[in-house]
Amino acid sequence: MTLMRLIPTVVFAFSCATFVLPAAPLAAQQTRQLTADDYARAESFLGASTGSLVSGLPGQPTWLEDGRFWYRTTTAAGAAFITVDPARGTRSAAFDNTRLASALAAATGGQVRADQLPLQGLQFSTDASSITLTAANRRWTCSLQDYTCSPADTARAGAALNAPRASVTSPDGRHAAFIRDHNLWVKDLTTNEDRQLTTDGIEDFGYATNNAGWTRSDVPVLLWSPDSRRIATFQHDSRGVSEMHLVSTVAGPPVLESWRYPLPQDSAIFRIHRVIVDVENARTVRLDMAPDQHRSTISDHIADGSTFLDVEWYPDASHVAFVSSSRDHKHAVFRVANAETGAVRTVFEERSPTQFQSAFAAVGTANWRVLPATNEVLWWSQRDDWGHLYLYDLGTGALKRQITSGSWNVGELVRVDASARMLYFTGVGREQGRDPYFQHFYRIGMDGSGLRLLTAENANHAIRLSPDGAYFVDTYSTPTEPPVSVLRRTNDGAVVVELERADISRLVATGWKPPEPFVVKARDGQTDLYGLMFTPTRLDSTASYPIVNYIYPGPWGSSVGSRNFSPARSDHQALAELGFVVVVIDGMGTEWRSKSFGDFYYGDMGDNTLPDQIAGMRQLAERHRFIDIDRAGMWGHSGGGFATAAAMFRHPDFFKVGVSQAGNHDNRLYEDDWGERFMPLMQSENGAAVWESQANQLVAANLQGRLLLAHGVMDSNVPPYNTYLVVDALIKANKDFDLIIFPHQRHGFGVDNNYMMRRRWDYFVKHLMGAEPPTEYQIGRPRT
Repeated sequence: MTLMRLIPTVVFAFSCATFVLPAAPLAAQQTRQLTADDYARAESFLGASTGSLVSGLPGQPTWLEDGRFWYRTTTAAGAAFITVDPARGTRSAAFDNTRLASALAAATGGQVRADQLPLQGLQFSTDASSITLTAANRRWTCSLQDYTCSPADTARAGAALNAPRASVTSPDGRHAAFIRDHNLWVKDLTTNEDRQLTTDGIEDFGYATNNAGWTRSDVPVLLWSPDSRRIATFQHDSRGVSEMHLVSTVAGPPVLESWRYPLPQDSAIFRIHRVIVDVENARTVRLDMAPDQHRSTISDHIADGSTFLDVEWYPDASHVAFVSSSRDHKHAVFRVANAETGAVRTVFEERSPTQFQSAFAAVGTANWRVLPATNEVLWWSQRDDWGHLYLYDLGTGALKRQITSGSWNVGELVRVDASARMLYFTGVGREQGRDPYFQHFYRIGMDGSGLRLLTAENANHAIRLSPDGAYFVDTYSTPTEPPVSVLRRTNDGAVVVELERADISRLVATGWKPPEPFVVKARDGQTDLYGLMFTPTRLDSTASYPIVNYIYPGPWGSSVGSRNFSPARSDHQALAELGFVVVVIDGMGTEWRSKSFGDFYYGDMGDNTLPDQIAGMRQLAERHRFIDIDRAGMWGHSGGGFATAAAMFRHPDFFKVGVSQAGNHDNRLYEDDWGERFMPLMQSENGAAVWESQANQLVAANLQGRLLLAHGVMDSNVPPYNTYLVVDALIKANKDFDLIIFPHQRHGFGVDNNYMMRRRWDYFVKHLMGAEPPTEYQIGRPRT
């Protein structure tokens, strides 16, 4: 109970009750009272309300064997399904909604609305003459010729249904690989027989283990060979690595959750002993090399879901190419292994004074490709301060040429047309006078010639390529302009047919308005920073509004996020409707610009781009008299929680109110891979002192304003002890602060997220605006 007595307001948010310890107010009560109607109006600007007011938003295209594709699009009434024939340049309804609804109603015995067809798991037949779907808890096949529906033949789907839930199915669909008792097994999806492939896996040294500390799963990490005969994976060595422990809150004995969780001070982190498994013979081939550190060039995990990152099979499955990364990410080695013998050959390597990555993290996949047919390797590097493509000789490891160049970045290598020697990729920053974060689509010859822009519109372009590479769906938009979707030819970017043009008229009719893009100078007074500003839709330019900064400081990810159009970005506009100006600014030290920009605060994660945020906010206040820069607040989650607390502690004269959620306040208590990519290793000279200097609890005594901390007790990503360290320091410094603990929630707060949002609104209303919020308003509750 000592903690409860010392903290002014502590809230323990349980699923069934809320226990609040009241405290005397720290400031006099203000006369202005916000009402439930004010909050309800703000809530109407959240995505749950605004998303349904936009129509003409297409889903992912699904390509058919005859070259056509279909997609689902939103309409004012519900949804429509469209079929497109690229060869003919036509777009038409995939089926007659009314007739299909009648057919489904007759088959299921229920009522089916034409504008709300229950088309779960929709699949078209090869010739698109029928569809298979789930309705009324069973599968149906419906003819699009005579519009009759009958129970589907489930024999064909039986194999997929037999696959274990946590498994990875082979390319030929015959086997599913899964983990049992630390070993790799396969299930024959025809006979339903389980067969063990490895036998020596044990606890802390199992096969295909999906554990990065901060995230873990029962799904194995592996890569099937193209012929489905082999599996590239590893034996995951966690022996000697730290453990993390969380304790559940229950009525009765608490339950301990423990798992291996490497920390920066560990002398040994996760290691992977690479192997290739022959599925038919259950033979394990160990690669002839020392174990690799648990590192990839693209993520702080070696997996994306179940996909083994930085690994690529030769088309004939004779060899596998991969990248070994050092613990500190400064050294990447490209290697090739013989799948039959396990012999390993080093082809080339690259070193970076800070950290090497093979693509921007947001891309999600490495930008290198092995081309054994021409004895070449495509490689992505920021060695000249920009992310570009390079061509290496696979045999000698010699650099043949730099393919792209200039003060711009290759984003994602989307397609390699080896026969035509042509590359297709997204890029940012090349088109002058445009937002440098807008992604465009390009092609270029592998000899570096013929660079061509395929998407000319001044917008952010999202690309979906056809399987044969002949066409692509291009959906382009900006933060202020709704999306347009077109089908283009890949060779020249010419539009074949317009697919959708989003309609936001119903959204605008509610009073909605888009955020205002802006450009400000960074702390150096020279570098351009880009951001968005959200103001009340009923803005009074003669009034004075407090300013709230939402932050995610990077180094991967950023505050603004996607440059695509969105009817609601987080709760930024909703908060603005309560009487705030809300800003998001991508400061120096975030991705998509030059490497020097992205590495700006390498070695000093405590920087958190905060001087850039302050500089940008001051400039906005100079431009807009309605911004009261003396009432500045900040909030953020995870890395943003770390940054918010740092803002309150390191810049107390500027930031008056902060809401810090799930922050990794001391990276010594967070997973190893995150900090070790952007900081010198703790084991290096002065490394321990550098890490310690950036811990928030060491400067917590500087707090002057109002700070609300929040964390989930079961947060297995950023353990709650990060926040507890700050709480302890604040108590020792005799500081007033507020704390919300979610006993059952993990990193994202889950079902309690709406509660956290409301408490965040309340906090800014009360302490930054100086008004009173309505009592216990409930976000998400149906209202009449």
